Amino acid sequence: MNIKNLIMWAIIVFLSVGLFNLFQDPNKVKSSKNNIPFSKFLDEVDTGRVVEVNIQGNNISGILSDGTKFGTFSPSYPNLVEKLSEKGVSIVATPIEDKMPSLLGILLSWFPMLLLIGVWIFFMRQMQGGKGGAMGFGRSKAKLLNEAQGKVTFNDVAGVEEAKEEVEEIVEFLKDPKKFSRLGGKIPKGALLIGPPGTGKTLLAKAIAGEANVPFFSISGSDFVEMFVGVGASRVRDMFEQGKKHSPCIIFIDEIDAVGRSRGAGLGGGNDEREQTLNQLLVEMDGFDTNEGIILIAATNRPDVLDPALLRPGRFDRQVVVGNPDIIGREAILKVHVKKISTGPDVKLRTIARGTPGFSGADLANLVNESALLAARKNKRVVTMSDIEEAKDKVMMGAERRSMVMSEDEKKLTAYHEGGHAIVALNEKASDPIHKATIIPRGRALGMVMRLPERDQLSVTREKMYSDIAVAMGGRIAEEIIFGHDKVTSGASSDIDMATKMAKNMVTKYGMSKELGPLAYGENEEEVFLGRSVTRQQNMSEETAKKVDIEVKKIVEKGYDRARTVLTEKIDDLHKLAKALLVYETLSGDEIRDLILKNVKPTRSFEDNTEDKDKESSALDSLGLKPKPAI
Repeated sequence: MNIKNLIMWAIIVFLSVGLFNLFQDPNKVKSSKNNIPFSKFLDEVDTGRVVEVNIQGNNISGILSDGTKFGTFSPSYPNLVEKLSEKGVSIVATPIEDKMPSLLGILLSWFPMLLLIGVWIFFMRQMQGGKGGAMGFGRSKAKLLNEAQGKVTFNDVAGVEEAKEEVEEIVEFLKDPKKFSRLGGKIPKGALLIGPPGTGKTLLAKAIAGEANVPFFSISGSDFVEMFVGVGASRVRDMFEQGKKHSPCIIFIDEIDAVGRSRGAGLGGGNDEREQTLNQLLVEMDGFDTNEGIILIAATNRPDVLDPALLRPGRFDRQVVVGNPDIIGREAILKVHVKKISTGPDVKLRTIARGTPGFSGADLANLVNESALLAARKNKRVVTMSDIEEAKDKVMMGAERRSMVMSEDEKKLTAYHEGGHAIVALNEKASDPIHKATIIPRGRALGMVMRLPERDQLSVTREKMYSDIAVAMGGRIAEEIIFGHDKVTSGASSDIDMATKMAKNMVTKYGMSKELGPLAYGENEEEVFLGRSVTRQQNMSEETAKKVDIEVKKIVEKGYDRARTVLTEKIDDLHKLAKALLVYETLSGDEIRDLILKNVKPTRSFEDNTEDKDKESSALDSLGLKPKPAI
């Protein structure tokens, strides 16, 4: 089809070029090389050098005595013929029409009209053709996935068992529709997959199509919207027409919030392209029945902005929540991704799953991939547990920046800052266990103390929040105790920001203030756009806002005082941990607990470097700690 169109266009171009050349003056073409002025022509006649002339209107061509051909243009010159006759010049007079054949003249006169008719027919055929033809921007951009592009089944989807159970009915309906119609039941026409980014919503939709062995149309919500008004609505109509032709099938709309955003309160006029597209989608979803075999599946991570008309029963009958996996789900996801790489015998997926709370499926896939890249960089044949742990630290805390130049004073200050966090965390019962502490710059931080919960936490207690605020203040307090009030640095800015936000949420959202009680005082923080911004309201008075500020300050200062008390009492532990961090740079949670609670030094393998040995021995002399040689 493309070759045929190319040939047609080539013919049109060649005919146009030929038409342009034919429309040129033939006499002008013939005599353009030997044109002479009319005055010179008269001189040649007077001298008797002109032998023959051909007069065609005002155009004169002829032959000189030496056989040279010439051409000229004659004005209204009187007695020209008599003058030529006196000189004995042979005269031939012809009308202009005789130079052009009659048939060719007819063709040339009608050719522009025929050309326009031909081009019009060509474009009309293209418009009636497929979506890739001319003027085909109103066609649907939905991609039809087939088995050749990689079949996905439920075995490839892990960690979302409840969601898989919800959509299994859709698979069974597509396989055997009579099973449900026999009892009068109707399968949901639409299923909306809701969940955070990276939880596997798109993968789950592909698995439904793979299990049912039906065509799978995939399109993004942004593909409907174009700069031309009405194109989105046209694409919605065309998408459902394609679905009816390939029924039974699945139509999957990813990121439906791009087109299904809640409509305004009439302030925009209702003529914008996105709103028209949404209206057409609502109409089309009401216009087909489940008996037609079309199942509509949509995915979004922002269900709060969707239009209520889109979520009502009859359109999206079923809403499936695809949340972040728990420890069992994370282990199942890791099993799926680990199959794609070569792992060593020491890899324990349960340990990795326990150390990655809050990770989504995409985060775990990225973790496995990073570990494989690290192992390949080290020229290893298999991925070991150490590679996965290193990849986990890189994903959670950022890449190490060992090349950063830091003075000894900055290293010492960072060590005491991170030591303050760690000591307070060890002495707070509600605090999460310490996973790792480091003074190696990672990401945008000069050092870091990372805590990981022992299990997945679905809610947070008041005691846990107070402990987290105290731990956040620990670094600032350690700087102040060790180096003095004037030596406090800006390194605690992120800690202060975190503590302030948590304290404000405790007061305004969680109702954890005795003074203000269990009321919500937060402002309307929803996304502002036309229709909502006009009716925005303030939920607290100025007097209440002052009370909120006072209560937030009380909570933060309580954590501040708690951290000061702990570090004042445990000052020896702070010195011990800071000096150990200066030597080893990175300590695990077990090494920190053994050092502080059991006075057991970390065991590491050091290179035979004299300077390093001197530095290690001098730094730990006061503690009586020396690193053990590698066994």
